[in-house]
Amino acid sequence: MKRKLFLGLLAIIAYTSFTSNINYQPYSNQILRGGKEGPAFLDKKTPWADSVLNTLTPDQRIAQLFMVAAYSNRDQAHFEELSTLVKDYGIGGLIYFQGGPLRQAVMQNKLQALSNVPMMIGMDAEWGLDMRLDSTVGYPRQMTLGALTNDSLIYHMGKDIAKQCKRLGVHVNFAPVVDVNNNPNNPVINSRSFGEVKENVSLKSLAYMKGMQSEKVLANAKHFP
Repeated sequence: MKRKLFLGLLAIIAYTSFTSNINYQPYSNQILRGGKEGPAFLDKKTPWADSVLNTLTPDQRIAQLFMVAAYSNRDQAHFEELSTLVKDYGIGGLIYFQGGPLRQAVMQNKLQALSNVPMMIGMDAEWGLDMRLDSTVGYPRQMTLGALTNDSLIYHMGKDIAKQCKRLGVHVNFAPVVDVNNNPNNPVINSRSFGEVKENVSLKSLAYMKGMQSEKVLANAKHFP
């Protein structure tokens, strides 16, 4: 009996520490320079980024807007094509799709070294790196997560996925899916959605995003027209 009580107490302590530091509040607005109201981060000064931008030509600035698809399971010709886009055109980023973690890391290090401006690296890793890469961790799809009553579990999943993204040099994970699964004529979303109740989808999407952002990986609320 004492052992059961002790284990129960440990579980309560663990749950409390698990959830106590989670803040689901979005960025608060403030009065920005010029008198306009907006998110506080928009008023942050970015001297390094500004100094780099000022060195670029108009064509180079346009190239910075492009994020090109990359695959670590393709041949040398694909790598050479990407190398040309990085060296000669100065594209702003890459989004990795199929491949493996080691191959992607090696490929990414080579391509990043060719770029005069550090590239932004993205992936679609909605249920973890396993969505795109072999030999990596996969988590439940969002439809399964939608049944959870403890959103802090999704927050911590977001943290874990972000940590794994950072190990591969990935800056932005194009997740979560915030679509409400209420259109039977749209089978593409299906199990990628948290469900058909908009309030539940919103809360769980926010928990996922906050988890990733706590590890400095950018989140993305998709899909939007």
